[in-house]
Amino acid sequence: MFGKKKEDSATAQPVHEQPFVPEEITQRLEAERISLAGHSFWYRFIVNSWTQIILVSVACFCLPGMYNAISGMGGSGQLDPTVGANASVALLSVGAASVIFIAQPMFDILGVRTILLGGWTYALYTGSLLNYNRTHNGAFVIASGAILGIGAAFLWIAQGAIMLSYPLPHQKGRSIALFWVIFNLGGAIGSFISLGINFHRTKSGTVSDATYVAYMVIMLVGWVACIGLLPSHLVRRNDGSRAAPPPEEIGDTSRWWTKFQRVAVREVRHIIALKDEWRIWFMLPMCFAANWFYSYQQNEVNGLAFTLRSRSLNSSLYWAAQMFGGVIIGFLCDMPWLTRPKRALVGWIFVFVTGNVIMGGGLAFENWFEKQGQTHYIDFSDSSLYVGPCFLYIFYGMYDAFWQGYTYWLLGALCNTPKEAARFVAVYKTMQSVGGAVAYRLTANHLAARKQFISNWCVIAICLVVALPTVLYITEPTIQEAMGDFVDEEEDHPGAKRKALAAEKHAELIHTKVVGEHV
Repeated sequence: MFGKKKEDSATAQPVHEQPFVPEEITQRLEAERISLAGHSFWYRFIVNSWTQIILVSVACFCLPGMYNAISGMGGSGQLDPTVGANASVALLSVGAASVIFIAQPMFDILGVRTILLGGWTYALYTGSLLNYNRTHNGAFVIASGAILGIGAAFLWIAQGAIMLSYPLPHQKGRSIALFWVIFNLGGAIGSFISLGINFHRTKSGTVSDATYVAYMVIMLVGWVACIGLLPSHLVRRNDGSRAAPPPEEIGDTSRWWTKFQRVAVREVRHIIALKDEWRIWFMLPMCFAANWFYSYQQNEVNGLAFTLRSRSLNSSLYWAAQMFGGVIIGFLCDMPWLTRPKRALVGWIFVFVTGNVIMGGGLAFENWFEKQGQTHYIDFSDSSLYVGPCFLYIFYGMYDAFWQGYTYWLLGALCNTPKEAARFVAVYKTMQSVGGAVAYRLTANHLAARKQFISNWCVIAICLVVALPTVLYITEPTIQEAMGDFVDEEEDHPGAKRKALAAEKHAELIHTKVVGEHV
Protein backbone atom coordinates (compact mmCIF):
# COMPACT_ATOMS: atom_id res chain seq x y z
CA MET A 1 0.00 0.00 0.00
CA PHE A 2 2.77 2.35 0.94
CA GLY A 3 5.01 1.61 -2.03
CA LYS A 4 8.72 0.89 -1.80
CA LYS A 5 10.49 3.52 0.21
CA LYS A 6 13.92 2.32 -0.89
CA GLU A 7 13.08 2.85 -4.57
CA ASP A 8 11.62 6.30 -3.91
CA SER A 9 14.78 7.32 -2.09
CA ALA A 10 16.90 6.06 -4.96
CA THR A 11 15.20 8.43 -7.34
CA ALA A 12 15.34 11.38 -4.97
CA GLN A 13 18.73 11.44 -3.24
CA PRO A 14 20.01 14.54 -1.41
CA VAL A 15 21.47 17.14 -3.71
CA HIS A 16 25.02 16.86 -2.37
CA GLU A 17 25.09 13.19 -3.43
CA GLN A 18 24.17 14.00 -7.05
CA PRO A 19 26.89 16.19 -8.61
CA PHE A 20 25.63 15.73 -12.16
CA VAL A 21 22.76 17.95 -13.29
CA PRO A 22 20.93 17.63 -16.62
CA GLU A 23 22.32 20.17 -19.05
CA GLU A 24 18.85 21.28 -20.17
CA ILE A 25 18.06 22.41 -16.61
CA THR A 26 21.40 24.19 -16.17
CA GLN A 27 21.07 26.07 -19.46
CA ARG A 28 17.48 27.10 -18.77
CA LEU A 29 18.28 28.47 -15.29
CA GLU A 30 21.36 30.30 -16.55
CA ALA A 31 19.31 31.98 -19.28
CA GLU A 32 16.72 33.03 -16.69
CA ARG A 33 19.40 34.55 -14.43
CA ILE A 34 20.95 36.50 -17.31
CA SER A 35 17.54 37.80 -18.35
CA LEU A 36 16.74 38.94 -14.79
CA ALA A 37 20.10 40.67 -14.33
CA GLY A 38 19.27 43.00 -17.23
CA HIS A 39 16.36 44.60 -15.36
CA SER A 40 16.43 47.44 -12.83
CA PHE A 41 16.78 46.95 -9.08
CA TRP A 42 13.13 47.83 -8.43
CA TYR A 43 11.92 45.34 -11.01
CA ARG A 44 14.04 42.61 -9.44
CA PHE A 45 12.72 43.61 -6.01
CA ILE A 46 9.05 43.47 -7.05
CA VAL A 47 9.32 40.13 -8.85
CA ASN A 48 11.38 38.52 -6.06
CA SER A 49 9.52 35.57 -4.54
CA TRP A 50 10.08 36.80 -0.98
CA THR A 51 8.62 40.20 -1.82
CA GLN A 52 5.49 38.46 -3.07
CA ILE A 53 5.36 36.22 0.02
CA ILE A 54 5.61 39.30 2.25
CA LEU A 55 2.90 41.08 0.23
CA VAL A 56 0.41 38.23 0.55
CA SER A 57 1.31 38.03 4.24
CA VAL A 58 0.51 41.74 4.66
CA ALA A 59 -2.81 41.23 2.86
CA CYS A 60 -3.62 38.40 5.27
CA PHE A 61 -2.52 40.64 8.16
CA CYS A 62 -5.31 43.01 7.17
CA LEU A 63 -7.99 40.51 6.12
CA PRO A 64 -8.11 37.18 8.02
CA GLY A 65 -5.78 38.72 10.63
CA MET A 66 -8.44 41.27 11.61
CA TYR A 67 -11.12 38.60 11.32
CA ASN A 68 -9.14 36.52 13.80
CA ALA A 69 -8.98 39.50 16.16
CA ILE A 70 -12.78 39.67 16.10
CA SER A 71 -13.41 35.96 16.50
CA GLY A 72 -10.66 35.65 19.11
CA MET A 73 -12.61 37.81 21.55
CA GLY A 74 -15.27 35.08 21.75
CA GLY A 75 -18.66 35.31 20.07
CA SER A 76 -17.19 37.73 17.47
CA GLY A 77 -17.25 40.45 20.13
CA GLN A 78 -20.85 39.79 21.20
CA LEU A 79 -22.05 38.78 24.66
CA ASP A 80 -24.04 35.84 23.24
CA PRO A 81 -21.74 33.57 21.18
CA THR A 82 -24.62 31.83 19.37
CA VAL A 83 -24.89 34.25 16.43
CA GLY A 84 -21.12 34.30 15.90
CA ALA A 85 -20.96 30.52 16.12
CA ASN A 86 -23.77 30.08 13.59
CA ALA A 87 -22.08 32.55 11.25
CA SER A 88 -18.86 30.56 11.58
CA VAL A 89 -20.75 27.37 10.71
CA ALA A 90 -22.13 29.07 7.58
CA LEU A 91 -18.66 30.39 6.67
CA LEU A 92 -16.92 27.06 7.05
CA SER A 93 -19.70 25.00 5.44
CA VAL A 94 -19.85 27.19 2.34
CA GLY A 95 -16.06 27.39 2.29
CA ALA A 96 -15.76 23.60 2.33
CA ALA A 97 -18.18 23.31 -0.59
CA SER A 98 -16.59 26.07 -2.68
CA VAL A 99 -12.84 25.45 -2.31
CA ILE A 100 -12.63 22.58 -4.81
CA PHE A 101 -15.55 23.37 -7.11
CA ILE A 102 -15.27 27.18 -7.33
CA ALA A 103 -12.04 28.60 -5.89
CA GLN A 104 -9.66 26.03 -7.37
CA PRO A 105 -10.96 26.39 -10.97
CA MET A 106 -10.93 30.18 -10.65
CA PHE A 107 -7.33 30.02 -9.46
CA ASP A 108 -6.45 27.98 -12.54
CA ILE A 109 -7.98 30.71 -14.72
CA LEU A 110 -6.94 33.90 -12.88
CA GLY A 111 -3.90 32.77 -10.90
CA VAL A 112 -2.93 34.37 -7.59
CA ARG A 113 -5.07 37.45 -8.26
CA THR A 114 -8.06 35.28 -7.44
CA ILE A 115 -7.49 36.77 -4.00
CA LEU A 116 -9.07 40.01 -5.21
CA LEU A 117 -12.39 38.21 -5.64
CA GLY A 118 -12.48 37.31 -1.95
CA GLY A 119 -10.81 40.12 -0.04
CA TRP A 120 -13.81 42.45 0.16
CA THR A 121 -15.99 39.81 1.84
CA TYR A 122 -14.09 40.23 5.12
CA ALA A 123 -15.20 43.86 5.35
CA LEU A 124 -18.77 42.81 4.51
CA TYR A 125 -18.83 40.34 7.40
CA THR A 126 -17.47 42.93 9.84
CA GLY A 127 -20.11 45.37 8.62
CA SER A 128 -22.80 42.80 9.40
CA LEU A 129 -21.57 42.65 13.00
CA LEU A 130 -21.71 46.44 13.18
CA ASN A 131 -25.27 46.23 11.90
CA TYR A 132 -26.07 43.56 14.50
CA ASN A 133 -24.91 45.89 17.27
CA ARG A 134 -27.67 48.28 16.21
CA THR A 135 -30.48 46.12 14.80
CA HIS A 136 -29.82 42.59 16.14
CA ASN A 137 -30.32 41.23 12.62
CA GLY A 138 -28.75 37.80 13.04
CA ALA A 139 -29.82 36.61 9.58
CA PHE A 140 -27.59 39.25 7.93
CA VAL A 141 -24.61 38.12 10.01
CA ILE A 142 -25.13 34.47 9.03
CA ALA A 143 -25.62 35.36 5.33
CA SER A 144 -22.46 37.48 5.40
CA GLY A 145 -20.63 34.58 6.99
CA ALA A 146 -21.72 32.34 4.10
CA ILE A 147 -20.49 34.90 1.53
CA LEU A 148 -17.23 35.18 3.46
CA GLY A 149 -16.90 31.40 3.13
CA ILE A 150 -16.58 31.77 -0.64
CA GLY A 151 -14.30 34.80 -0.33
CA ALA A 152 -12.03 33.07 2.16
CA ALA A 153 -11.74 30.09 -0.20
CA PHE A 154 -10.44 32.42 -2.94
CA LEU A 155 -7.96 34.01 -0.52
CA TRP A 156 -6.54 30.86 1.05
CA ILE A 157 -6.11 29.02 -2.25
CA ALA A 158 -3.95 31.88 -3.58
CA GLN A 159 -2.10 32.35 -0.29
CA GLY A 160 -1.28 28.66 0.05
CA ALA A 161 -0.02 28.40 -3.52
CA ILE A 162 2.31 31.37 -2.98
CA MET A 163 3.62 30.25 0.41
CA LEU A 164 4.32 26.64 -0.59
CA SER A 165 5.55 26.95 -4.19
CA TYR A 166 7.47 30.26 -4.36
CA PRO A 167 10.39 29.37 -2.04
CA LEU A 168 13.03 26.77 -2.85
CA PRO A 169 12.56 23.36 -1.14
CA HIS A 170 15.02 24.07 1.69
CA GLN A 171 13.32 27.43 2.40
CA LYS A 172 9.68 26.34 2.80
CA GLY A 173 9.84 26.28 6.59
CA ARG A 174 11.07 29.88 6.58
CA SER A 175 8.31 30.86 4.18
CA ILE A 176 5.68 29.38 6.50
CA ALA A 177 7.29 31.07 9.52
CA LEU A 178 7.45 34.48 7.81
CA PHE A 179 3.81 34.27 6.75
CA TRP A 180 2.67 33.10 10.17
CA VAL A 181 4.45 35.99 11.92
CA ILE A 182 3.04 38.74 9.70
CA PHE A 183 -0.43 37.19 9.42
CA ASN A 184 -0.85 36.73 13.19
CA LEU A 185 0.60 40.15 13.87
CA GLY A 186 -2.67 41.33 12.34
CA GLY A 187 -4.69 39.42 14.93
CA ALA A 188 -2.46 40.70 17.74
CA ILE A 189 -2.60 44.36 16.69
CA GLY A 190 -6.32 44.14 15.91
CA SER A 191 -6.97 42.82 19.40
CA PHE A 192 -4.90 45.63 20.92
CA ILE A 193 -7.06 48.08 18.98
CA SER A 194 -10.14 46.50 20.53
CA LEU A 195 -8.49 46.62 23.97
CA GLY A 196 -7.76 50.33 23.61
CA ILE A 197 -11.28 51.18 22.46
CA ASN A 198 -12.99 49.02 25.10
CA PHE A 199 -10.50 49.45 27.97
CA HIS A 200 -12.95 51.07 30.37
CA ARG A 201 -15.86 48.77 29.51
CA THR A 202 -15.24 46.33 32.35
CA LYS A 203 -18.89 45.29 32.68
CA SER A 204 -20.13 45.35 29.07
CA GLY A 205 -19.92 42.12 27.10
CA THR A 206 -20.24 43.59 23.58
CA VAL A 207 -17.58 45.63 21.75
CA SER A 208 -18.30 49.18 20.57
CA ASP A 209 -19.28 50.27 17.06
CA ALA A 210 -15.91 52.03 16.68
CA THR A 211 -14.12 48.70 17.04
CA TYR A 212 -15.91 47.21 14.03
CA VAL A 213 -15.39 50.39 11.97
CA ALA A 214 -11.62 50.29 12.64
CA TYR A 215 -11.48 46.68 11.50
CA MET A 216 -13.41 47.44 8.32
CA VAL A 217 -11.00 50.20 7.31
CA ILE A 218 -7.95 47.97 7.80
CA MET A 219 -9.60 45.15 5.83
CA LEU A 220 -10.31 47.40 2.86
CA VAL A 221 -6.66 48.55 2.87
CA GLY A 222 -5.56 44.90 2.75
CA TRP A 223 -7.89 44.19 -0.14
CA VAL A 224 -6.35 47.03 -2.17
CA ALA A 225 -2.83 45.76 -1.36
CA CYS A 226 -3.62 42.52 -3.20
CA ILE A 227 -3.34 44.42 -6.49
CA GLY A 228 0.44 44.18 -6.11
CA LEU A 229 0.48 40.39 -6.43
CA LEU A 230 2.04 39.38 -9.76
CA PRO A 231 1.22 36.41 -12.00
CA SER A 232 3.30 33.42 -10.86
CA HIS A 233 5.30 33.11 -14.10
CA LEU A 234 6.73 36.62 -13.54
CA VAL A 235 7.96 35.82 -10.02
CA ARG A 236 11.62 34.84 -9.60
CA ARG A 237 13.14 32.79 -6.81
CA ASN A 238 16.48 33.58 -5.15
CA ASP A 239 18.41 31.56 -7.72
CA GLY A 240 16.76 33.41 -10.63
CA SER A 241 14.38 30.61 -11.57
CA ARG A 242 10.71 31.29 -12.25
CA ALA A 243 8.07 30.26 -9.71
CA ALA A 244 5.95 28.84 -12.55
CA PRO A 245 6.39 28.21 -16.28
CA PRO A 246 5.24 30.92 -18.72
CA PRO A 247 1.63 30.46 -19.81
CA GLU A 248 1.02 28.83 -23.14
CA GLU A 249 -0.56 30.79 -25.93
CA ILE A 250 -3.75 28.82 -26.39
CA GLY A 251 -5.90 31.34 -28.21
CA ASP A 252 -9.02 30.28 -26.31
CA THR A 253 -11.96 32.44 -27.43
CA SER A 254 -14.69 30.56 -25.56
CA ARG A 255 -16.93 32.35 -23.07
CA TRP A 256 -15.71 32.59 -19.49
CA TRP A 257 -18.49 30.33 -18.18
CA THR A 258 -17.66 27.60 -20.71
CA LYS A 259 -13.98 27.90 -19.86
CA PHE A 260 -14.78 27.78 -16.13
CA GLN A 261 -16.80 24.59 -16.54
CA ARG A 262 -14.04 22.95 -18.55
CA VAL A 263 -11.35 23.97 -16.05
CA ALA A 264 -13.53 22.93 -13.09
CA VAL A 265 -13.94 19.43 -14.47
CA ARG A 266 -10.21 19.16 -15.16
CA GLU A 267 -9.22 20.37 -11.69
CA VAL A 268 -11.66 18.06 -9.96
CA ARG A 269 -10.08 15.19 -11.89
CA HIS A 270 -6.65 16.37 -10.79
CA ILE A 271 -7.76 16.43 -7.17
CA ILE A 272 -9.37 13.01 -7.49
CA ALA A 273 -6.00 11.82 -8.82
CA LEU A 274 -4.61 12.54 -5.35
CA LYS A 275 -5.74 9.00 -4.55
CA ASP A 276 -2.44 7.96 -6.14
CA GLU A 277 -0.59 10.08 -3.58
CA TRP A 278 -1.34 7.80 -0.64
CA ARG A 279 0.56 10.02 1.80
CA ILE A 280 -2.10 12.73 1.72
CA TRP A 281 -4.77 10.23 2.79
CA PHE A 282 -3.05 9.87 6.15
CA MET A 283 -2.88 13.67 6.48
CA LEU A 284 -6.62 14.22 6.06
CA PRO A 285 -7.36 13.93 9.82
CA MET A 286 -4.72 16.59 10.56
CA CYS A 287 -6.29 18.85 7.95
CA PHE A 288 -9.75 18.17 9.43
CA ALA A 289 -8.51 19.19 12.88
CA ALA A 290 -6.77 22.43 11.85
CA ASN A 291 -9.73 24.65 12.88
CA TRP A 292 -11.25 22.27 15.42
CA PHE A 293 -9.64 23.95 18.44
CA TYR A 294 -10.83 27.51 17.81
CA SER A 295 -14.45 27.09 18.86
CA TYR A 296 -13.66 25.69 22.31
CA GLN A 297 -10.70 27.97 23.00
CA GLN A 298 -12.26 31.23 21.85
CA ASN A 299 -15.85 30.73 23.00
CA GLU A 300 -15.67 28.39 26.01
CA VAL A 301 -12.35 29.54 27.49
CA ASN A 302 -11.83 33.16 26.48
CA GLY A 303 -15.48 34.02 25.84
CA LEU A 304 -16.89 32.61 29.11
CA ALA A 305 -14.19 33.05 31.71
CA PHE A 306 -12.93 36.62 31.12
CA THR A 307 -14.25 40.18 31.12
CA LEU A 308 -14.53 42.01 27.79
CA ARG A 309 -11.27 43.95 28.04
CA SER A 310 -9.43 40.86 29.27
CA ARG A 311 -10.82 38.94 26.29
CA SER A 312 -9.29 41.56 24.00
CA LEU A 313 -5.93 41.33 25.76
CA ASN A 314 -6.03 37.54 25.69
CA SER A 315 -6.86 37.57 21.99
CA SER A 316 -3.85 39.79 21.30
CA LEU A 317 -1.55 37.52 23.30
CA TYR A 318 -3.05 34.45 21.60
CA TRP A 319 -2.19 35.69 18.10
CA ALA A 320 1.19 37.03 19.24
CA ALA A 321 1.97 33.55 20.58
CA GLN A 322 1.14 32.18 17.13
CA MET A 323 3.90 34.39 15.73
CA PHE A 324 6.47 32.78 18.01
CA GLY A 325 4.99 29.35 17.33
CA GLY A 326 5.35 29.91 13.60
CA VAL A 327 9.03 30.84 13.98
CA ILE A 328 9.74 27.78 16.14
CA ILE A 329 8.08 25.24 13.84
CA GLY A 330 9.56 26.92 10.76
CA PHE A 331 13.06 26.64 12.26
CA LEU A 332 12.54 22.97 13.14
CA CYS A 333 11.35 22.15 9.63
CA ASP A 334 14.27 23.94 7.93
CA MET A 335 17.20 22.77 10.09
CA PRO A 336 20.03 22.61 7.50
CA TRP A 337 22.03 19.91 9.29
CA LEU A 338 19.21 17.35 9.00
CA THR A 339 17.77 15.67 5.91
CA ARG A 340 14.14 16.36 5.05
CA PRO A 341 12.94 12.91 6.29
CA LYS A 342 14.63 13.52 9.67
CA ARG A 343 13.15 17.02 9.92
CA ALA A 344 9.71 15.55 9.28
CA LEU A 345 10.15 13.12 12.18
CA VAL A 346 11.57 15.75 14.54
CA GLY A 347 8.61 18.00 13.76
CA TRP A 348 6.14 15.20 14.46
CA ILE A 349 7.71 14.37 17.84
CA PHE A 350 7.72 18.06 18.81
CA VAL A 351 4.07 18.63 17.88
CA PHE A 352 2.95 15.40 19.59
CA VAL A 353 4.75 16.06 22.88
CA THR A 354 3.88 19.76 23.19
CA GLY A 355 0.23 19.07 22.34
CA ASN A 356 -0.23 16.53 25.11
CA VAL A 357 1.60 18.67 27.67
CA ILE A 358 -0.52 21.75 26.87
CA MET A 359 -3.74 19.75 27.00
CA GLY A 360 -2.70 18.51 30.44
CA GLY A 361 -2.71 22.16 31.53
CA GLY A 362 -6.09 22.58 29.87
CA LEU A 363 -7.52 19.73 31.95
CA ALA A 364 -6.34 21.43 35.14
CA PHE A 365 -8.11 24.65 34.02
CA GLU A 366 -11.34 22.79 33.25
CA ASN A 367 -11.34 21.17 36.69
CA TRP A 368 -10.73 24.52 38.37
CA PHE A 369 -13.18 26.59 36.32
CA GLU A 370 -16.10 24.21 36.83
CA LYS A 371 -15.77 24.70 40.60
CA GLN A 372 -16.07 28.50 40.36
CA GLY A 373 -19.74 28.58 39.35
CA GLN A 374 -19.53 31.96 37.56
CA THR A 375 -18.59 33.42 34.18
CA HIS A 376 -17.09 36.63 32.70
CA TYR A 377 -15.29 37.46 35.94
CA ILE A 378 -11.53 36.97 35.37
CA ASP A 379 -9.95 40.40 34.80
CA PHE A 380 -6.29 41.31 34.34
CA SER A 381 -6.56 43.78 37.24
CA ASP A 382 -6.45 40.71 39.54
CA SER A 383 -3.09 39.22 38.58
CA SER A 384 -3.27 36.32 41.02
CA LEU A 385 -6.45 35.10 39.31
CA TYR A 386 -5.56 36.10 35.76
CA VAL A 387 -1.98 34.88 35.12
CA GLY A 388 -2.56 31.11 35.06
CA PRO A 389 -5.57 31.02 32.67
CA CYS A 390 -3.90 33.69 30.51
CA PHE A 391 -0.74 31.62 30.05
CA LEU A 392 -2.82 28.58 29.15
CA TYR A 393 -4.56 30.63 26.45
CA ILE A 394 -1.16 31.83 25.17
CA PHE A 395 0.05 28.23 24.83
CA TYR A 396 -3.18 27.31 23.05
CA GLY A 397 -2.35 29.96 20.44
CA MET A 398 1.25 28.83 20.11
CA TYR A 399 0.19 25.23 19.59
CA ASP A 400 -2.20 26.17 16.80
CA ALA A 401 0.83 27.59 14.94
CA PHE A 402 2.75 24.35 15.58
CA TRP A 403 -0.11 22.26 14.19
CA GLN A 404 -0.92 24.29 11.09
CA GLY A 405 2.70 25.19 10.30
CA TYR A 406 3.75 21.55 10.44
CA THR A 407 0.75 20.45 8.35
CA TYR A 408 1.56 23.08 5.70
CA TRP A 409 5.20 21.98 5.68
CA LEU A 410 4.25 18.35 5.08
CA LEU A 411 2.04 19.43 2.18
CA GLY A 412 4.88 21.56 0.83
CA ALA A 413 7.14 18.51 0.83
CA LEU A 414 4.68 16.83 -1.54
CA CYS A 415 4.39 19.63 -4.14
CA ASN A 416 6.53 22.08 -6.08
CA THR A 417 4.49 24.26 -8.50
CA PRO A 418 1.76 26.84 -7.78
CA LYS A 419 -0.96 24.79 -9.49
CA GLU A 420 -0.02 21.63 -7.66
CA ALA A 421 0.27 23.50 -4.35
CA ALA A 422 -3.18 25.02 -4.91
CA ARG A 423 -4.64 21.53 -5.30
CA PHE A 424 -3.11 20.34 -2.06
CA VAL A 425 -4.27 23.50 -0.30
CA ALA A 426 -7.77 22.96 -1.73
CA VAL A 427 -7.93 19.55 -0.05
CA TYR A 428 -6.46 20.99 3.16
CA LYS A 429 -8.89 23.91 3.31
CA THR A 430 -11.89 21.72 2.48
CA MET A 431 -11.15 19.33 5.33
CA GLN A 432 -10.23 22.22 7.65
CA SER A 433 -13.53 23.96 6.96
CA VAL A 434 -15.55 20.78 7.52
CA GLY A 435 -13.82 20.19 10.85
CA GLY A 436 -14.27 23.80 11.94
CA ALA A 437 -17.96 23.79 10.96
CA VAL A 438 -18.60 20.69 13.07
CA ALA A 439 -16.77 22.17 16.05
CA TYR A 440 -18.62 25.51 15.88
CA ARG A 441 -21.91 23.65 15.51
CA LEU A 442 -21.18 21.82 18.75
CA THR A 443 -20.69 25.20 20.44
CA ALA A 444 -23.89 26.61 18.92
CA ASN A 445 -25.75 23.56 20.27
CA HIS A 446 -24.34 24.33 23.73
CA LEU A 447 -22.31 21.15 24.12
CA ALA A 448 -20.67 21.12 27.55
CA ALA A 449 -17.23 22.76 27.65
CA ARG A 450 -15.63 19.67 29.19
CA LYS A 451 -16.86 17.48 26.33
CA GLN A 452 -15.48 19.95 23.80
CA PHE A 453 -12.15 19.92 25.64
CA ILE A 454 -12.04 16.11 25.58
CA SER A 455 -12.69 16.17 21.83
CA ASN A 456 -9.74 18.57 21.37
CA TRP A 457 -7.35 16.28 23.21
CA CYS A 458 -8.57 13.18 21.36
CA VAL A 459 -8.15 14.97 18.03
CA ILE A 460 -4.52 15.85 18.81
CA ALA A 461 -3.53 12.34 19.84
CA ILE A 462 -5.43 10.40 17.17
CA CYS A 463 -4.72 12.62 14.15
CA LEU A 464 -0.98 12.73 14.76
CA VAL A 465 -0.77 8.95 15.11
CA VAL A 466 -2.73 8.50 11.87
CA ALA A 467 -0.36 10.92 10.06
CA LEU A 468 2.76 9.00 11.11
CA PRO A 469 3.01 6.86 7.91
CA THR A 470 3.17 10.07 5.85
CA VAL A 471 5.85 11.49 8.13
CA LEU A 472 7.97 8.34 7.82
CA TYR A 473 7.75 8.39 4.01
CA ILE A 474 8.78 12.01 3.39
CA THR A 475 11.68 11.92 0.90
CA GLU A 476 14.44 14.27 -0.19
CA PRO A 477 13.63 16.69 -3.06
CA THR A 478 14.58 15.70 -6.59
CA ILE A 479 17.34 17.60 -8.39
CA GLN A 480 14.75 19.50 -10.36
CA GLU A 481 12.99 20.68 -7.20
CA ALA A 482 16.19 21.52 -5.34
CA MET A 483 17.45 23.68 -8.20
CA GLY A 484 14.21 25.61 -8.36
CA ASP A 485 13.34 24.32 -11.81
CA PHE A 486 9.64 23.91 -12.61
CA VAL A 487 8.03 20.84 -14.09
CA ASP A 488 6.08 21.18 -17.30
CA GLU A 489 2.31 20.73 -17.55
CA GLU A 490 2.68 17.12 -18.67
CA GLU A 491 4.50 16.23 -15.45
CA ASP A 492 2.46 18.53 -13.17
CA HIS A 493 0.10 15.85 -11.92
CA PRO A 494 -0.45 14.75 -8.33
CA GLY A 495 0.29 11.25 -7.18
CA ALA A 496 3.27 9.27 -5.98
CA LYS A 497 3.39 7.25 -9.20
CA ARG A 498 3.65 10.39 -11.34
CA LYS A 499 6.37 11.77 -9.06
CA ALA A 500 8.36 8.55 -9.34
CA LEU A 501 8.14 8.57 -13.14
CA ALA A 502 9.31 12.20 -13.29
CA ALA A 503 12.22 11.41 -10.98
CA GLU A 504 13.18 8.38 -13.08
CA LYS A 505 13.10 10.53 -16.21
CA HIS A 506 15.61 13.00 -14.74
CA ALA A 507 17.75 10.15 -13.41
CA GLU A 508 17.94 8.79 -16.98
CA LEU A 509 19.05 12.21 -18.25
CA ILE A 510 21.83 12.25 -15.65
CA HIS A 511 22.88 8.70 -16.57
CA THR A 512 22.96 9.57 -20.29
CA LYS A 513 25.18 12.57 -19.59
CA VAL A 514 27.60 10.52 -17.47
CA VAL A 515 27.86 7.67 -19.99
CA GLY A 516 28.38 10.11 -22.84
CA GLU A 517 31.28 11.77 -21.06
CA HIS A 518 33.06 8.45 -20.57
CA VAL A 519 32.61 6.99 -24.08
